Amino acid sequence: MDRERVLSWTKAERLGLADFLDDLEGADWEVPSLCTGWTVRDVVAHLTLSTRTTLPGMVRGMVRARGDWERMEFDAARKRAAAFGPAELIAQFRETAASTRRAPLSAPLDPLVDVLVHGQDIARPLGRVRPTPEQQTIAALEHAVSSPFYGARKRLRGVRLVATDVDWSRGDGQDEARGPAGDLLLLATGRAAGLPGVTGPGAERLGTVL
Repeated sequence: MDRERVLSWTKAERLGLADFLDDLEGADWEVPSLCTGWTVRDVVAHLTLSTRTTLPGMVRGMVRARGDWERMEFDAARKRAAAFGPAELIAQFRETAASTRRAPLSAPLDPLVDVLVHGQDIARPLGRVRPTPEQQTIAALEHAVSSPFYGARKRLRGVRLVATDVDWSRGDGQDEARGPAGDLLLLATGRAAGLPGVTGPGAERLGTVL
């Protein structure tokens, strides 16, 4: 995948999400997101950290979290969410939309996956629709199903994902899970919120592990 294209896609998605966040009401920020235990505000705070986290800072966070990656991410997001108001968080997110910096150990496509998926983590609980662009979603899906970070290889074992809105499929399992690429991306990254839009025996199988 061309690096400049990925950076351009990521910038556009970040700016689009920042515009989306501008329209949120005060109460929307405290709504639980698709990330268990995280509010919308926590997720936005997390997004501002993706271009600001350093390796020494990550190491210190892991020590404080006793090696628990998810706890480290949650603690950092919650601390930042408490330190800044919604308008400040949006401004911080927007001002680094074009940044080429990535969190330590992350791959070039991870920031794109991050903004696409977290955009759904925010929008869906609010009852809002945030479309996922075709090429970007396919690239994110390809990365999510192959990267060890998201745990998709184990989660999707025996399941073949088939997109119904774009020409894309992956997996050699006998059980198919068919649905929009955006919903398949949620499943690939461990979110059960993608299940209602997906059909087939593979969807039923995934329902037991998500």
